[in-house]
Amino acid sequence: MNLNRRKLLKLSSLSSLCFSIPSWAKWDVKASLPIRVQEIYPTVHKGQIYVAGGLSPDTTESSGVSDKVWRYRPDQDKWMEAVSLPEPRHHPHLISTGESLYAFSGFVIGNGGRWFASRDVLMLDEKAKHWKKIAEMPFPMCETVATVINQKVHLAGGRRPFSLNNGEWQHHDDINEHLIFDPSTKEWAKGPPLPTARNSAAGVLLNNRWHIVGGRTVRNGNLAVNEVYDASTNQWSSLKPMPQTQGGLAAAALGDSIVVFGGEYFDNGGGVYKEVWQYLPGTDEWKHLTDMPVPRHGLGAVTLANEIYVVAGATHAGAKGTSDRLSVYKL
Repeated sequence: MNLNRRKLLKLSSLSSLCFSIPSWAKWDVKASLPIRVQEIYPTVHKGQIYVAGGLSPDTTESSGVSDKVWRYRPDQDKWMEAVSLPEPRHHPHLISTGESLYAFSGFVIGNGGRWFASRDVLMLDEKAKHWKKIAEMPFPMCETVATVINQKVHLAGGRRPFSLNNGEWQHHDDINEHLIFDPSTKEWAKGPPLPTARNSAAGVLLNNRWHIVGGRTVRNGNLAVNEVYDASTNQWSSLKPMPQTQGGLAAAALGDSIVVFGGEYFDNGGGVYKEVWQYLPGTDEWKHLTDMPVPRHGLGAVTLANEIYVVAGATHAGAKGTSDRLSVYKL
């Protein structure tokens, strides 16, 4: 007991210099990504985790915007380079459905800036080993949330240019649009709008109900909003808000619950949220599970084999502290 206590005290002392680790036994660290990267939306495709584009200090030839695509094999704990995007792009939203991998919207370099909002829908042609543009969105939906419901891709919220100016962050405003893409026909339909316009939220599909939590607005900062879309009724409803306002966060399903990680804030000097929250839809309650050993924002989270893989991100608010970390959380 004394030895264990000394070990715990040592861990506590070390973590106080960097990050709090109150529930370290629930975390595991896997192979680091080949590059440091943030502002990503990874997905699981054919049993592997894919990460595309993002902002990276290891990509200097394109103003720090990456065109690299990486895939991770959990059985080998190994990252491999996949087919690169047609051009550098950050915030592309990856979606896997019907044996195909898609990338929606995101920002490319244009109009003298690196925040040019794209309308592209890209699909990976795995046989030909290249990405091809298969459709255009009615308008850009950057920093959006996406999921697949009944073989159709739903996207809700995000940012789009509010005038002809398009190229800088300040040229965009929040939207509450809800678009539905049919990969079989390449056609678009409109769904009921997201009740709260916002960007940089996190979404999870659980029991055919699409939960969108947190996020932020361009002018008024972070939100704690928790809203859900019921595909059976084609309606949105509001649920209990998050315990704190968080934008730039990630979320994934674990059992019958939703687990939320990270995010950033810019007031009071700025920082990154360390708390890991669990939402229980059955009781509409939030619970603090633990803290992240290395808190990050602009990260991704995906579920594989009842574990959540928390991918990359940045340890400081904004562009600083970009990470190559891959960690696994399990209850």
